[in-house]
Amino acid sequence: MANANTELHKLDGSLVWSGFKQLTPMSFFVTAFGAAFGIAATQAGLSEPLIIGMSILVYAGAAQFATLDLWGEQIPLFTMMITVFAINARHLLMGATLYPWLCKLPPAKQYGVTSVVSDANWAMAMQAFGRGKPGLGIVLGGGLSLWVFWVSGTVIGTYFGSAISDPKRLGLDMILGCFLVAMMAGGQKNLRVLMIWIVAGLSAMLAYWYLPENIHVIIGALAGGIAGVLLGEQGDES
Repeated sequence: MANANTELHKLDGSLVWSGFKQLTPMSFFVTAFGAAFGIAATQAGLSEPLIIGMSILVYAGAAQFATLDLWGEQIPLFTMMITVFAINARHLLMGATLYPWLCKLPPAKQYGVTSVVSDANWAMAMQAFGRGKPGLGIVLGGGLSLWVFWVSGTVIGTYFGSAISDPKRLGLDMILGCFLVAMMAGGQKNLRVLMIWIVAGLSAMLAYWYLPENIHVIIGALAGGIAGVLLGEQGDES
């Protein structure tokens, strides 16, 4: 198995820099979403330091947009917490999948790496692990790249207006989805993996249609994880 290779948990400056460069082309598109958030947050009445501080410290695009819908004179803190947890619950599973390699690092490095995990760098890292190559440099370096461009975009949107007020109109909202599909296509191809994706996708779609907002993220992730456990390793083929 890939995680039996003790070199897969390797993490050094060259690997981090390589991961940063690998994610930089995609990170340019993240700037547009950061700008859109800066504009939306300004319109919602947040102060400039608070907007930029949120992007620096929270670094969770969808969750940050969701909080704007709840922002007002009376902030429903509990509702906001539940909403953010629901949107980001998939990170629990991401962390679990990275654990076989993270557990070999000192605690400080473990938390440093996981603090910048997002869909894109996680997907690329898992693909690297699947090929028997170290992936933690992609997680950390790629995450830093995405973070830098997200914060930069937030600053642009906050201070320089609405040049990109509607990224969906430009099709930029499809970038991450297309990227993840490409990562899936480049991964393992066997009946077990196909069944896991089908179960996760159908579960998420049904939850999206019939359950409260953002619950589909949790349902899809849990359904796919359970399917993977039930199917075991049988049917894995190169």
